[in-house]
Amino acid sequence: MNKTIFITGASTGFGKLTATTLAKAGFTVIAGMHGVKGKK
Repeated sequence: MNKTIFITGASTGFGKLTATTLAKAGFTVIAGMHGVKGKK
């Protein structure tokens, strides 16, 4: 079963760390953030 995870505040800090860690572990991650200017 594929798991999809929605993370808010994913532009910096723990949100970004959690999103990248789970994505590398094979989860589908939807990352929400306010501004994306200058973010990767």
